[in-house]
Amino acid sequence: MTYSRGFTLIELLVVIAIIGILASIVLVSLGNARTRGADAGIQGNLNSIRTQAEMFSSLNGNKYSTDTAVLASALCPSAGTTMFWADTTIRAAIESARAANGGTLASVTRCAVGVSGSSYAVAVQLKGVTGWWCIDSNGIVKNTGSATAPALAGDTVAAACP
Repeated sequence: MTYSRGFTLIELLVVIAIIGILASIVLVSLGNARTRGADAGIQGNLNSIRTQAEMFSSLNGNKYSTDTAVLASALCPSAGTTMFWADTTIRAAIESARAANGGTLASVTRCAVGVSGSSYAVAVQLKGVTGWWCIDSNGIVKNTGSATAPALAGDTVAAACP
C-alpha cells in the first residue's frame, strides 16, 4: 500500500474560503473603529478649543476677538481678528478636526462670534455618526443630531449652539 501525503484541492479551497471570511469580518470592524476614532479626535480637538478660548478671552478683555469683530455663522475663517484665526492653537485644533473628518474647511466646519466678540460657537461635522459636534461659550457641548450644518447665531446676537 502506498499513501499519498498532502491536502486535497477541496480541503485547500475550504481553508482559503474560511480565511477570506474571517479577513472580511476583521476589515469591517477596523473600518468602524477608524470612523469612531475620527469622531473622538474631532471631539477632543473641540474640547481643547474650549480651554484655549477661555485663555484667549482672559488675555483680550473677556472677548473672543482681538477687537470688536463679530462673525456670523459661517465656515471657520482663514483670516481675521476673531480667536479662530488670531490664536494659532485654536486654528490648529480646527484644522485637526477638519482633517479627522476628511472634508474641506468650508464643508465640515462652522464658526461664529457674537455681539462685540462677547460669545463664540464652533461646530465640526462628525464622520461616523449623523450630526455636528458643537461647543460654545455658554458651556454647551453636544451633537446636533442633524446632517445639516448648524446655524450658530453670531454677528448681531450671542453666538451659541442650536
